[in-house]
Amino acid sequence: MKFRTEMPSAVFPLTTELFQFGFKQFLACLFGIALMMGILLTREYAMVSGLSRNDFLFLYALGLQVLLIALRLEHWREVSVIVVFHILATFMEWFKTSPEIGSWQYPGEGAIFRIYQVPLFAGFLYSAVGSYIARAWRLFEFRFENYPPVSLTMVLAVAAYVNVFTHHFTVDIRWGLILASFVLFGRCTLYFKNGAVHRKMPLLLGLFAVAFAIWIAENLGTYARAWVYPDQEQGWEIVHPGKITAWYLLMLLSFVLVSLVQLKSFKR
Repeated sequence: MKFRTEMPSAVFPLTTELFQFGFKQFLACLFGIALMMGILLTREYAMVSGLSRNDFLFLYALGLQVLLIALRLEHWREVSVIVVFHILATFMEWFKTSPEIGSWQYPGEGAIFRIYQVPLFAGFLYSAVGSYIARAWRLFEFRFENYPPVSLTMVLAVAAYVNVFTHHFTVDIRWGLILASFVLFGRCTLYFKNGAVHRKMPLLLGLFAVAFAIWIAENLGTYARAWVYPDQEQGWEIVHPGKITAWYLLMLLSFVLVSLVQLKSFKR
């Protein structure tokens, strides 16, 4: 299959194409944007009728998810994959926020909707990533060239997830996993449809751009004290840029999960 990748013409000027690109990105990010707005607007949340902030955010996020499905902005195939990522992420949160590990914590008390120390809204923070990838895939009609064997991408994704836990007790292989992703995806080209034509970019560039955007969102979330790292307990500080690599690997897990229901998009 050949893709039209010519430069914008006078009929379809660059400004129009940029607007369409921005609008599609907005639609893809809709769940994440709405969730972040809820987090920021409840920064000074006062408990109402016994409903804690964490419980309010859980009900708010759940309502957003139901609304997206009702409006058919998310398909059930996509939702099923997002739910899997949600569950995996919630288990990771339980481990990371345990007293023995204490990587970060969720301020506030009295939450009803929680699993041990983890408020249930936390899983939706990761669902937002899966939701974005799934909708961007569909809206931009992703196609790929030189996509690696799916089985190898699954091995890499599982290894990245396992390392989240094991690096606390043994060697952190994060940089080895990132190098492995370069080897696997280094030759892969992403084609995305914007307007009447397909544009192309290295897939790795797109993946790191998403990881950087997640890091920006994380700074907003910690500023709003939805969760805090140990060095932020006495006052907000910027999240260490090194977290971008962690988000890259977790986002890679979400990307691979979404790819399992989008195999038709691979161009060989």
